[in-house]
Amino acid sequence: MTTMTADGHIRVSRQDGVMTVMFNRPEKKNALTHAMYEAMIEALQSAESDAQVRALCFRGAGGCFTSGNDLKDFLGNPPSDAESPVMRFLHAIIDARKPLVAAVQGPAIGIGTTMLLHCDVVIAAPDATFQMPFTKLALCPEAGSSYLLPKVVGATRALSLLLTSQTIDADTAAQWGLVSELVSATDFDAEVEARLSVLAALPPEAVRTTKALVRDPMREALHAAVDREAAQFLQRLMSAEAAEAMQAFLERRPPDFSRFE
Repeated sequence: MTTMTADGHIRVSRQDGVMTVMFNRPEKKNALTHAMYEAMIEALQSAESDAQVRALCFRGAGGCFTSGNDLKDFLGNPPSDAESPVMRFLHAIIDARKPLVAAVQGPAIGIGTTMLLHCDVVIAAPDATFQMPFTKLALCPEAGSSYLLPKVVGATRALSLLLTSQTIDADTAAQWGLVSELVSATDFDAEVEARLSVLAALPPEAVRTTKALVRDPMREALHAAVDREAAQFLQRLMSAEAAEAMQAFLERRPPDFSRFE
């Protein structure tokens, strides 16, 4: 069974115990809007309440995972409180009890990378790339990445990625622990399906218990990190530095931060 949002930008399908949430906006490199976050929240809630769903898989259409937040949509309605769609989505993936899987092809930018830290299995194709360009946009880390990323890759690598907006390839991401497994491009769909089938066939309560034992000790601190980052993110979003960065991005020119102290 497949359902889609009214604008078609999120496609949700269920098959053999797996719910797949597809970012379906390839003409915009699957940039995420508030409406798409709302649809993802609904999918997560539906997966949690449906006993037939054993795992949820995030994917992107058109050879791209996601280019992150749609800046025009984001700036038009910034996440000013806990009820904003992006904040509710972040807290929902922290609280997800069933396994979250990401199948990554092509670029995973911004939240496209940071959301992977909340996924329990990350499968990547050789063409996958990962970038968190927050400082480049005069912003700061989000999605709990200031807390989780150092735990995954170490503090030095985390700071390097977050401070320099460096792009890393799939091999590096796998070596550093951002990716669980690399599979070939030609067999990608079949390999992802095979791994999801294995996961869906396992005893569900044992799977949920195992995930909880790993994730629950971090849950409270992670919720706090998301809220702490969000407060700083909103301040950064309103800053003169961010105004220059966003204007430069929209005008396709290098930003000039030389006047800032």
